[in-house]
Formats: sequence, structure tokens, C-alpha cells
Amino acid sequence: MLPLSVVLVRPRFPENIGMTARACANMGVTNLTLVNPERWEYAKAVPLATGKGLDILNAVHVVNSLTDALKHCTLAFGTTARTGGWRASIITPRKAAAMITEHCGTNERASVALVFGPEDRGLENAETTLCTNLVTIPTAPDASSLNLAQAVLLLLNECFTASLEHIWHPDRTPKGKKTSRTTTLEEQELLFRTLEETLRRIDYLPADNAGWFMQPLKHFFRRATLRRHEFDLLMGVCRQVLRIAAK
Repeated sequence: MLPLSVVLVRPRFPENIGMTARACANMGVTNLTLVNPERWEYAKAVPLATGKGLDILNAVHVVNSLTDALKHCTLAFGTTARTGGWRASIITPRKAAAMITEHCGTNERASVALVFGPEDRGLENAETTLCTNLVTIPTAPDASSLNLAQAVLLLLNECFTASLEHIWHPDRTPKGKKTSRTTTLEEQELLFRTLEETLRRIDYLPADNAGWFMQPLKHFFRRATLRRHEFDLLMGVCRQVLRIAAK
């Protein structure tokens, strides 16, 4: 199976957590993480998990922030129903599944998270910026609201179907010349913070709105599937620029 994790951010109802565990079991996913659940009542989740879903429920991870949940991942697909403005590059579940299978097929240590926001309002803008890609599930215009577990099942099913056509082997050497591993999201965020500090120090970024101007750079690096040796190179360049700027 694909190295997938499902991440629920501030889920409100334990029943939805139970149904999500069952959906994960149906699609062969064993990793379920909760970020600051509003109410985590195991007894209410159990009846809706059933079967192998109970194993997933018993092994659920609970963390304090989305950053903690994603730090070891190499890709993160955030889900959203909002498609206007800067979210113009949102993709469909089928496109996401294709990207995930390709990423896993060429990266030995791939680890992909599917991120879902709370039932009433979805992911916040700050949380979507932590994700490498955004996904929306197409629905009829007058019935766009999906149950949380339904959304999880729909996206996982696309990934499962894609994996049947492109079998992933966790011990397979990437195609072509062997190179360094893909960077984790934790490493990417460290690079982005260092790059932002560097560009501030040389007066390239405006001090009052640097985060907004960093977004295109983040999108650029995420499209490039940054490798660890490239991360080391860019961090070295930033450190050297900061040393010179400090003189």
C-alpha cells in the first residue's frame, strides 16, 4: 500500500473519528493522526470503527499542532471547499492520487499526509500554507457539504484505485541514478524560514509583509521536489549571505 497518513485537524465529533478509522481500514491505511480534537471520546468512536478500524482507532496519534503532524512527511495534501482567490491551483482527488503514486514510485522514503479540517469550517489559511497541495472534492453546486468521513473515504479510494495500477514497493530503489532522499516538510519549513530571514537582511523582502511575498517561492520549491543535498546547498548559501550581511 501507499505510505499514506490521514490527519484530522480539530475534529469535533468522536463519531466521525470512528467512521474515519473504518474508512482508513477499508482502503488499507493504518496511520490516523488527530490534531487538537475538540472532543476525543473513545467510547463514542468505537461503535462506528468496527473490525480493523478498531486497530487503527487504538493506535491513533494525538498531537498539538499540524506542524507536529506533518514534520516527517514529504508531501501533504490539504482539503478545502473554498476555491476562489489564491487557491486557483487546487486539484481534484484523482489528480492528487496520480501525483501521490508518482511521488511514491520515485522516492524511497516517501510519506504522504491527507489533511482534513474541522467539520464546521475546514482548514484555516495558515494551515493550508503548511500543505504542499490543496484538493477539493467536486460536488453538485447546491450540495457541496460532505461528512468528514465521507470526504476521507472518497480521497482514499482514489489513492487506492491509483495504487492498484501503479504498485508501490517501499524497498525499491528510485528509477535512474540513486540520489539523496526527498526533504521532509519540517526541513522545507526550516529552509523557508532561513530564506525569508536572508532576504529580509539584504532588503529584498518588505519587512511588513514578507510572508505574502514568500508564497511564490514556497510554491516554486515545492514543485521542484527538493532533495536533501539540495536543501544542504541552499541552507549553506543562506548562511554565507547572512554572515556577509552581518559584517
